[in-house]
Amino acid sequence: MKAAGALAALLAVVVALPAQADALRIGSKRFTESYILGEVLRRAVDGMAPVEYRPGLGNTGVVFAALKSGAIDIYPEYTGTIAREILRIDGSPDLRGLGDALAPQGLGVAVRLGFSDGYALAMREDRAAALGIRSLSDLAAHPGLKLGLSPEFIGRADGWPGLKAAYRLPYATPSGLDHGLAYEAIATGRIDAMDVYSTDAKIGRYGLRVIEDDRKFFPRYEAVLLYRLDVPRRFPGAWRALQALEGRIDERAMVRMNAAAELDGRSFAEAATLLNSADAPQRAGERRFLDALFGPDFWRLTGEHLLLVFVSLAASVAAGVPLGVAAAKLPRASRWILGAVGVIQTIPSLALLAFLIALVGTIGTWPALIALFLYGLLPIVRNTYAGLAGVGRGMRQAALALGLAPRDRLWRVEIPLALPSILAGIKTSAVINVGTATIAAFIGAGGYGERIAAGLALNDNVTLLSGAIPAAALALLVQSAFELGESRFGWMARANPQH
Repeated sequence: MKAAGALAALLAVVVALPAQADALRIGSKRFTESYILGEVLRRAVDGMAPVEYRPGLGNTGVVFAALKSGAIDIYPEYTGTIAREILRIDGSPDLRGLGDALAPQGLGVAVRLGFSDGYALAMREDRAAALGIRSLSDLAAHPGLKLGLSPEFIGRADGWPGLKAAYRLPYATPSGLDHGLAYEAIATGRIDAMDVYSTDAKIGRYGLRVIEDDRKFFPRYEAVLLYRLDVPRRFPGAWRALQALEGRIDERAMVRMNAAAELDGRSFAEAATLLNSADAPQRAGERRFLDALFGPDFWRLTGEHLLLVFVSLAASVAAGVPLGVAAAKLPRASRWILGAVGVIQTIPSLALLAFLIALVGTIGTWPALIALFLYGLLPIVRNTYAGLAGVGRGMRQAALALGLAPRDRLWRVEIPLALPSILAGIKTSAVINVGTATIAAFIGAGGYGERIAAGLALNDNVTLLSGAIPAAALALLVQSAFELGESRFGWMARANPQH
């Protein structure tokens, strides 16, 4: 009962977290420019309203689902993406047309930020010149080229499928390659062509040629704000501040901010400050790993990670131990119980998170907790089952001879004897959850995975390791704590041989 009460209290805290105040929730996608624009929006409304910023939520589908569900209120988007990927309409409708199409969903589009950032394909200048490739039509004559395309571009209607059909390109769909990593791959010659954004700072840095879209396949991608229609009413001051961004960010300013993050080693927040400065970004000094590790977000990320791991672990224990007991005591049910938890473990984590987002109707903490709870079941259920199955026949007969009722035999004899195996399962589950929780950052649940996602977007090993190493250290710390507890439990059991 005490464990159940503690679990209920923890879950109550989780439920209460997003409901403490009516805050303006700003989101962004998981690529450099979106991270920076999210910071620009956050800075613009600072002091106008309580603000929650949820960076790097994922691709268009995830962030738009978060907007529709109310998990976020506003995020930077592009007109071509809204038309082709979200609304699935052809042509290039104006802002009013997009707004009319979005209104039935309770959404609106406004505030042209002042620049357009379109999709394109690019090759190294020397490679393109050697092959005589200037337009996308020229690619059809070179079927041996190796493409490195981002996962979102591969899956978008206005991305690879439509582009391949429009130009009749003779290439199989390649495996997805993260956008930040593709630049390194094209620079070293591991790929020949990649998808880029027209405001990417690395286009010039790596000497790439943007291939001409001679059939005008790609629509215009003007940067705008996609928002819930109740935002102007709920946050009138903040909304006026956001409207003041109209036309403030031209293409040169956006390239400058992207370069500050991708080439000059600045944080996304620091890059966003350049919007109000005409100065060219200066390359930051060599960042020390310890400075990145213990940055201002360290304790927030630590708290979020611990919340994800231990709330889900408490739920897994509360459900897993009874399921393991049922599997041991009900032979007909054991196959179904063990089979079900085994199948859950085989589901890829991102696929399970995507399913849970659709099921729960929101992103963030709840689907992440449910996923971690499900992944934590297998070690606990199996070890509970194995521990009870390993109780010797002699001990069972001794308990029966003492006249103990079945319930008393279970709790006074069998569970204590199986406890080392049960604790080992809980330890395994906890360690697995520490690592798996890093994936939760891809749906806005925070934790150390937030740094890993940002590091991948920037191809920045310092940022990536500042998230990966604390997660690994936490896993080792959790394992050591359980092993210390097991040794103390074993010593106490030897000192007090009551059973």
